[in-house]
Amino acid sequence: MMRSRVVNTVGFLSTGTVLFVVLITKFLAGAWIAVFAMGSLFVIMKLIRRHYNTVSQELEEQAAADKEVVLPSRNHAVVLVSKLHLPTLRALAYARATRPDVLEAVTVSVDDAETRELVRKWEDSDISVPLKVIASPYREITRPVLDYVKRVSKESPRTVVTVFIPEYVVGHWWEQLLHNQSALRLKGRLLFMPNVMVTSVPWQLSSSERVKTLQPHAAPGDARRGIFD
Repeated sequence: MMRSRVVNTVGFLSTGTVLFVVLITKFLAGAWIAVFAMGSLFVIMKLIRRHYNTVSQELEEQAAADKEVVLPSRNHAVVLVSKLHLPTLRALAYARATRPDVLEAVTVSVDDAETRELVRKWEDSDISVPLKVIASPYREITRPVLDYVKRVSKESPRTVVTVFIPEYVVGHWWEQLLHNQSALRLKGRLLFMPNVMVTSVPWQLSSSERVKTLQPHAAPGDARRGIFD
């Protein structure tokens, strides 16, 4: 044991001496970059560790406080509707499967003609879920939905509001720029509202089939477990 400590100490001192000499002699020749990089990396890692510790402590404190919290008594499900198509029907089916106390479909009217056509198709399809139309004079979608969800939650504080949002699953990066933008903005705002749950209901477009044929990326440890050669 003593011999091992002596060897480790001598090795540490020797390595430290060599490193010090190299840094002094090569500092102006570019070694300062390595010193700056190592120092920056050390500070960044310390900040990350501090963040994880802060989050962990926050969650533990909330878990202790939530032991006395009363669970929601009702579930009010809201399915967002833009058109009557297959993604909407799937979202309605998923919402029904959760067996909510209240289930309704909500659409924002940004065009009177399109809204009337949607209501007509909804009635002709004999869908048992009621369709609520929210007016939007400024053709804005996010704010009317947020106001409606907030009003529902305020009227019944012990009710959890579950918002089902149909989303497209695409196979090309540029398709993501063309689809789901309104859904992503709305989801980002709903996540900050208390007593509100957001559920994405995926609908795979035909372009997403190409992704299934791609070779999956190796996960850490896959090579060690023999999953990828």
